Amino acid sequence: MMKRLRARRHPAQAAGHIPQTALSAWPRMAVFSLALLCLLLLGQYFHWDARVLAGVTLLFGLLSGLLVWLVGVIGLVPLIGPIIVKVLSFGFIWLLNAVGYLMSYIAIRRGYSRDVLTYRGLTMALLVGIVIGYIIAQFI
Repeated sequence: MMKRLRARRHPAQAAGHIPQTALSAWPRMAVFSLALLCLLLLGQYFHWDARVLAGVTLLFGLLSGLLVWLVGVIGLVPLIGPIIVKVLSFGFIWLLNAVGYLMSYIAIRRGYSRDVLTYRGLTMALLVGIVIGYIIAQFI
C-alpha cells in the first residue's frame, strides 16, 4: 500500500491565521508620518534652518519607505488617486522644476530677484496647467 503524503503547513496557517504584512505596516507608517510632522512643526516653531529640515525629512522619508507608502495611499483614492500618482512621477515636471531652481539661483546671484519671482510664478502656472490638462484628458 502507498502511504499518503501530507503537505506540510506553516503553524500559523494550520491555526487559521493569515499573515497580514500589509495591514501591519499602517500603524508603523502612521507613527513615522506623525513623528516627521512633529519634527517639521518643531523646526518651524524654533526657526531651524529650512535646508536642514528638508534634508532630514527627505532622508527620513527615503530610509523608512514613508514616501513610497504615501504615494501608495494617494493611489488608493478612487478615480483621481492614480492620476495624481502618474503626474507626480512625470520626469518632465521634475526636470522643469530643477532647471527652474538652477536658473533662479543664477538670476538671484546677478541681482534679478524681481524677475525670478515673475519667472517662478509663470513656471508654477505652467505646471498647474499641465497637471489640470492631463487630468481633464484622462476623463475625456
